[in-house]
Amino acid sequence: MDFFTIDNLLTLLMLTLLQAVLGFDNLLYISMESKRVAEADQQRVRKLGISIAIILRILLLFVLVNAIKLLEDPFCHLETRPIHFAMSGHALIVLIGGGFILYTAVKEIFHMLTPAKVGQHAGSGAQVTVAKAVTMIVLMNLVFSFDSILGAIALTDNFATMAVAVVISGVLMIWLADRVSQFLQKNRMYEVLGLFVLLLVGVMLLSEGGHLAELSFFGHHVEPMAKSTFYFVIGVLVVVDVVQGRYQKKLLAAQQR
Repeated sequence: MDFFTIDNLLTLLMLTLLQAVLGFDNLLYISMESKRVAEADQQRVRKLGISIAIILRILLLFVLVNAIKLLEDPFCHLETRPIHFAMSGHALIVLIGGGFILYTAVKEIFHMLTPAKVGQHAGSGAQVTVAKAVTMIVLMNLVFSFDSILGAIALTDNFATMAVAVVISGVLMIWLADRVSQFLQKNRMYEVLGLFVLLLVGVMLLSEGGHLAELSFFGHHVEPMAKSTFYFVIGVLVVVDVVQGRYQKKLLAAQQR
């Protein structure tokens, strides 16, 4: 069979790695969103949301393979001196997703700063139904999947190879989502770090959507945030968080003497 050729197997490995790397921000969102339901339902929400998203990702993959130009071609233009854009379906989806994630992160950060909510988990004060949480996970999973699916299309035209890579990455995501959530549950101080990373994800998606829409203000084009910059900033945030945590423990130990 054509699927089991060396080239296809190597491409499958590359696509799986690509899905894993690009899926980090998606994984963080899933972990945060699942905390908005009752604790007994959180694992079920993660598994159900990702499982449905895998099926819809494959459908999205099929649609994009057959109608990529319809989403890439601009459908709305605006050319004025202060602002210019050429909006496409792809750009609009990324902008809406980025805006929603930015709103979610800011809302949860302010929620954590509310005095009456001290001691609660991020999102725990605004519990939602299982159906709503699963729906949000599925929708945002599709938004996050655009980059990886477009990357997959650039690497191969074999639909079976791309579909298998989506399934493998989805299974890995189900396995990792539980572990990320458990880690955040045991290390509450990292919830703040997670929310600011999510905030950064929203900014990155907005910049990418603006670039795809050829958005410019007074002649200055919106440039996408590079993935290398994104991961570098995350690394800096992690280092600052770890150093601050250790320094705080040192101060508390000194005060108790």
